[in-house]
Amino acid sequence: MTTVPAARRTTTAVADAVALPALLRRWADRTPDLPALTFLDHDRDAEKTLTWRGLDDLVDSIAAWVRPRCAPGARVAILLEQSPSYVAAFLAVLRAGRIAVPLFPPASRHDDTLVAALVDCAPELVLTTWTGLEAVAAFVAGCAPARVVPVDALPPAEGRGTGPAEPDLDAVAYLQYTSGTTRDPVGVALTHRNLHAGAAQAGACFGAGAEVAVNWLPLFHEMGLAIGLTVPLLLGKRTVLMAPRAFLHRPGRWLRALSDNPGAVTGAPSSAYAHAAERSTAAERAGLRLEHVVALVNGGEPVHHHDVELFHRVFAECGLRADAHRPAYGLAEATVLVAASPAGAPVVRSFDARRLGLGEAVPAGRGRRASTLVGCGAAVGQELSIVDPETADPVPDGRVGEIRVRGLNVARGRWRDGGPVVDGAGWLRTGDLGVVVDGALFVLGPRTQVITAGGREHHPQDIERTVQRAHPAVRPHAVAAFGVPGPDGGRLVVVAERSRTAGAGIATRADVASAIRPAVAAAHGVRVHEVVLLEPGQAPRTSSGKIRRSASRERYLAGRAGHD
Repeated sequence: MTTVPAARRTTTAVADAVALPALLRRWADRTPDLPALTFLDHDRDAEKTLTWRGLDDLVDSIAAWVRPRCAPGARVAILLEQSPSYVAAFLAVLRAGRIAVPLFPPASRHDDTLVAALVDCAPELVLTTWTGLEAVAAFVAGCAPARVVPVDALPPAEGRGTGPAEPDLDAVAYLQYTSGTTRDPVGVALTHRNLHAGAAQAGACFGAGAEVAVNWLPLFHEMGLAIGLTVPLLLGKRTVLMAPRAFLHRPGRWLRALSDNPGAVTGAPSSAYAHAAERSTAAERAGLRLEHVVALVNGGEPVHHHDVELFHRVFAECGLRADAHRPAYGLAEATVLVAASPAGAPVVRSFDARRLGLGEAVPAGRGRRASTLVGCGAAVGQELSIVDPETADPVPDGRVGEIRVRGLNVARGRWRDGGPVVDGAGWLRTGDLGVVVDGALFVLGPRTQVITAGGREHHPQDIERTVQRAHPAVRPHAVAAFGVPGPDGGRLVVVAERSRTAGAGIATRADVASAIRPAVAAAHGVRVHEVVLLEPGQAPRTSSGKIRRSASRERYLAGRAGHD
């Protein structure tokens, strides 16, 4: 069997697994007065820091309130803004021996996703804040008969003197709702053992030399939960937390936090690195010291080499090292991390696009159309293999196939239907296509999203990157490419949002389409059947902001999108 070697396999034994609440108590006992969590509140221009003892006491208080109000196995949904209260609420539900469901407060943009998750998990309690109580209670009343409680208004006396619970490590700890770009939300049931294994694998990969985790990713997202909570808790390191909107509005705040906290590990999707670079100003870069950044984890979506190169080109003057960038691959069912590149400059390879579409990864020759991919390294503390999507037989290096993984971090089932996510041998078939070249994993994207048009297969991410660069009116990272049936075979359709930048509104749909069509034809050898140009924010997105290709396709086929 051709297997990517797990060169950075964690050494933590199964018997050494510890539930997160017990880890919190350990640090509270050993280093009670050291800072555990600092929240950068940019709305109020303030900081709030909790020590390990302070965080442990807050978790105890909430856990003591939760425990008598719902039975073991009950789901407790967390609908809070990013804050220390979110961290405490998540850990408190685990300490109480109930199942945490990290979600987010209602917002019209993602209400369908939130409703689907609440209906699926059927929580008995919903935790929120006093300021959000009215809106959350009104929203929840329409989809789940749950009691809504503000965690920041609980009577202090309720939580005193309760020691940490010691849950069964193989009991479900929390439900991670994930939708990606192709499906409705699915609740992945992750155990305390999964949680510890995933954190240990990531810690072994990125934790060497780390002193602090800096995180703006939402805690309801699997990558944000790992970087902002589970990994630093396992390592006993401080977390610097900020709200996602603080980054989106002013990405320079993230870089400032990295500069102010030497020895930082952080993470973000590829598009966020590009966003930070594009929005950066000389004034913001002045005084930034980034030479002490330990790791910039790049995951959560396909890694674009243009994004990596742009980020380092912009911030090299601040001392940022190229070897700090760590492209990675993971998914919720594997408790986030599957593979990651080692320290060193990212590995970028250009493969022959036609041959790659036929399932073979060979270098692009001179004058040949190329598909440029960024390597995601080797498996981290688990087994990974590439198999034929139809037969599940392993394929040799250099052949495209479906990625499958097996390890202590891999979930065993989904929540509502109880269906397994692994086969009888414990293998998780990820649904993603990939190829191993020289020991490194290159990820092509979901198998179900491969577009068949022009007589061969195309990966939507490649086409979307071309579209983004075809015309300045196209909003970066707001493109969906998909196939639709036609009388002469598959047809390619592109949906793109208009950029918010000055002057973008002047371009007509015809202008944009006339730039996209030849660019795609030249780069990929396929004709674009139709271009749909939407206004900013109109494309359907996941709760983490990614364009939903399947929903875009459904809207197009239903005639609910504009045309060029």
